[in-house]
Amino acid sequence: MNEKYLVIIRSVKEISVAYAVRNMMEMMGWRDVITADSHVFIKLNLSSIEDHTLQASNTDQQIIEALCNLLKSQTSRITLVESDGMRYTAEQAFEKSGTYQTAEKLGVHVLNLSKERQLFALHPLLEDFGLPEILFAKNSVLITLPVLKTHALTVFSGALKNQWGCIPRYDRILLHKNLDKLIPLVNALLKPTFAVMDGIWGMEGRGPTSGKPRYAGLLLASRYPASLDATAMRLIGLNPYESKHVVLAAEQGLGAISKSDIIVDGNFEDYKMKFEPATLDWAVKLMNNLSRYKFFVYKILLNKSIFIASKKAVNVFRSKGIVR
Repeated sequence: MNEKYLVIIRSVKEISVAYAVRNMMEMMGWRDVITADSHVFIKLNLSSIEDHTLQASNTDQQIIEALCNLLKSQTSRITLVESDGMRYTAEQAFEKSGTYQTAEKLGVHVLNLSKERQLFALHPLLEDFGLPEILFAKNSVLITLPVLKTHALTVFSGALKNQWGCIPRYDRILLHKNLDKLIPLVNALLKPTFAVMDGIWGMEGRGPTSGKPRYAGLLLASRYPASLDATAMRLIGLNPYESKHVVLAAEQGLGAISKSDIIVDGNFEDYKMKFEPATLDWAVKLMNNLSRYKFFVYKILLNKSIFIASKKAVNVFRSKGIVR
């Protein structure tokens, strides 16, 4: 008999966020993993500091608070982590998202992974990029809190993709040429133990930062990130087999993605909805192809005035049907 992979879905329209988080974590057997000696690192998904996309791009503070309050019954060593973004620092993201206030209220730590010592030579595909040494420390447990979002390059941005943000350099876009292969690799190296997906507010369309907010009122969780992503994709009308990194992750043992191999605990049919998929138009393809070149990344993408002007121009072309 094939192994079955559990994915849990709860509606916070029906129960509180705190109750849902506690219920899902108990079902995943968290107390068997996390002890008083454990140092729990919670990887947030803070991908925007823009006011109009804060809610749909970033992990909801209610989930962070509920999870930390639960974990504190077992360990006092809890750290909320994120890395610098391409045009903002992790500190700016912590401030804008309210993470600093949540951490102070709960008495937990906040850490910018971009300022931590790195381990290098972990795999040739990572080139000269490293991963934070602290995440490999003895007794460390990584919990990932992604947001339910579409993605123009990867079709979907969920539990697997959230560990991309553990690559601590702000210019990690230089690795996009191997994005589909690297996402499963980074997950295999970091080994996230639990994933709780924020589907209270998600993002559809031009995700993960330029799409439209979509209220779903859901939380999803699993110990298997590929199974969680596959289930979440089906839930919003996407085909998990069209996301290369999800397929590769399953092949590498990060969970099954076939419906027959996944046990869903929750009212899947009642919660189903249709998200607008992300469109991979020629402008996105061109940017991704050029992102392998340092000149383009540092002189164009990381030049705020040039990037904003270019983005406005592309949006005008999109509105007129020139960019498809």
